[in-house]
Amino acid sequence: MFSKKMLTLTLATLSLSVAGGALANSGLKPEEMIKFRKASYNFMAWNMGKIKASLDGNFNKDEVAKAAAAVATVANSGMGALYAPGTDKDVGGEKTRLKSEFFKEPEKVREIAMNFNAQANEMAKVAAGGDVAAVRAQFGKLGDSCKACHDRYRAK
Repeated sequence: MFSKKMLTLTLATLSLSVAGGALANSGLKPEEMIKFRKASYNFMAWNMGKIKASLDGNFNKDEVAKAAAAVATVANSGMGALYAPGTDKDVGGEKTRLKSEFFKEPEKVREIAMNFNAQANEMAKVAAGGDVAAVRAQFGKLGDSCKACHDRYRAK
């Protein structure tokens, strides 16, 4: 279960995420969208790394649960608002590896994104249970959902 502190942090993050989505829809520059989404993905990667390290070393249920909750929070934050035409090119000093195909296949993007959100939410639920075997299995599914987007829409 979430501690009161973790629940407060999660709700605060969600509030900021909603505000961020509203800002994206109200005039963020393309370079700001790229910057914010890269920061979000870096934050998720850092938390995925914490989960992996725990699975590879001494499993720490509480740390894994916190990291999984952080990934799920970002996954559900409405990051789609940070993808707009023009954000598939380097702009304003911000570099991106987003392929232009991303904007040509909206149904496939939606399918991949929905699967990622579902896997992130399941990861948070499984991690809260603390069963290391179940966490390991779900971590693989979550990683596969990340890879599906990377393989299709991220330039090397």
